[in-house]
Amino acid sequence: MRCHVFGLTGGIGTGKTTVAARFRARRLPVLDADDLSRAAVMPNTPGFAAVVAEFGTEVVAADGTLDRSKLARVVFHDLALRKKLENIVHPFVHSTLEVEIRRLELREEPLACYEAPLLVETGTADIYRPLVVVHAPKDVRVVRSMHRDGMEEHQVQARMESQAPQSTKLRLADHVIDNASELEKTIEEADIVLDKICVSLSIDPARYPKPPQDAA
Repeated sequence: MRCHVFGLTGGIGTGKTTVAARFRARRLPVLDADDLSRAAVMPNTPGFAAVVAEFGTEVVAADGTLDRSKLARVVFHDLALRKKLENIVHPFVHSTLEVEIRRLELREEPLACYEAPLLVETGTADIYRPLVVVHAPKDVRVVRSMHRDGMEEHQVQARMESQAPQSTKLRLADHVIDNASELEKTIEEADIVLDKICVSLSIDPARYPKPPQDAA
C-alpha cells in the first residue's frame, strides 16, 4: 500500500505544532522535519560527517553531538552558508523521511502528514500535496514566538525575514487554517481540513477519530 503524504507548513509563530498535535490526537501519523533533521545529523552518521567536514569541529558540542544552536548562529546571517547547509542536510533528511514512509506503508497506513517549516523555501511543496498552511497575523506571531522561545522582538523579526513571506505560502496553499484566535476554533478548522483531505483521497475520515473527550 502506498502512503499518501501531505504537507503542513507555516511561518514562525503561526501554530503548526498546534495543528500537528491535533492530527496526532486523531491518530494520523505526523512526520516532523525537525525530528528528521536531528536524526539525519546524529553522531556517526554520514550527515554528521558532512556537516563537520564543511563547518569544522567548532559546531560539535562537548557531548559529541552537533551543536545545532551554534550552527544556526553561524549560518543565520549568511544566505550562502545557509543554502550550503541546506544542500548538505536535505538529502539526508529526505532519505530518513523515505525510510519512515516505508515503515508506514508496511503498517498499511494510507495517509500521513509531513510537518516542515521550510517546504516552500526548499521548493518541495508540490511533492507533498495537498499543502496545508497555518496562518496568523504578524503581531500575533511575534508575541507567541517571544513568549514561547524567549526571543527578543528583533530576533523574531529576523527569523521571519529569513523565511518565505506568509503571503507566498498562502498563495501556494490548498488548505489554510486560521490560528489567530481561540484554540477550539483552530482545532475545528484542523478537523475540517483533515476530513476534506481524507474524502479527496477516498479515505474514510472515521479512520482518524476525534478523541473521546471531544464528545463530552
